[in-house]
Amino acid sequence: MELIDGKKISEEIKREIAAEVEKMIAEGRRRPHLAAILVGHDGGSETYVANKVKSCEQCGFTSTLIRFEDNVTEEELLETIDRLNADDSVDGFIVQLPLPRHINEQKVIEAIDYRKDVDGFHPINVGRMSIGLPCFRSATPAGIMMLLERYGIKTKGAKCVVLGRSNIVGKPVATLLMQKAQPGDATVTVCHSSSENIKEICKDADIIVAAIGKPHFLTADMVKPGATVIDVGTTRVPDASRKSGFRLCGDVDFENVAPLCSHITPVPGGVGPMTIVSLMNNTLQAAQHVIYK
Repeated sequence: MELIDGKKISEEIKREIAAEVEKMIAEGRRRPHLAAILVGHDGGSETYVANKVKSCEQCGFTSTLIRFEDNVTEEELLETIDRLNADDSVDGFIVQLPLPRHINEQKVIEAIDYRKDVDGFHPINVGRMSIGLPCFRSATPAGIMMLLERYGIKTKGAKCVVLGRSNIVGKPVATLLMQKAQPGDATVTVCHSSSENIKEICKDADIIVAAIGKPHFLTADMVKPGATVIDVGTTRVPDASRKSGFRLCGDVDFENVAPLCSHITPVPGGVGPMTIVSLMNNTLQAAQHVIYK
């Protein structure tokens, strides 16, 4: 069993991005600029945005954090998005989800200029990805594909099962796995809450991407020997032994599943760091205008 070290790979890619930025500076171009909008004080969102700011520093980017309280109006948020859309000094920006219930998340996503949508959530980017056109790919699925590529995991002709059908992970990673590309060219099955015989379907898979949001959902009796398992789950569970009072738990019963696998991601330290580095890569592409001229 080989552990897929997302932290190590993400650090490698950040160094590669930083080198590209230094080339841009040497050519007289400005640093890539990523802005983030954070609404409220959700603990997970606070941590995630802080890690993004730190990654921007490591990559040599300029970063801007715009904060609002939970009671911000939808109109105020949309006005800020319009301002960022029109600001030529900002290459890409994100609105950290989830948002308060009184704000329509889909309306906010669609208000972002798709050419600055470095989270890859805008319908234009999602649509272009689905038909194999250049676009900003959703960060977590893009990070998963980077891990498969860097670890040389064969996807062509492989049977892949994706557990979960979310717009953020399940659907886009299934699309990327079946594209005519490397990695890609896989035979993909998507399982969800209404799927039957999930155990038998998983047992036949060469690669399993667990993104169903249920701690320890994937158990040893669902995994065949030699399979690759990618765990996207990040559920906070109480843990009195930790200073924070909680620990992150994946969708995979790691202790019992890992001995069966050829490759497996841990939680934390697997997919999580790759999500952030994918966002950095999208921002670099936005600044270099390699996707949308």
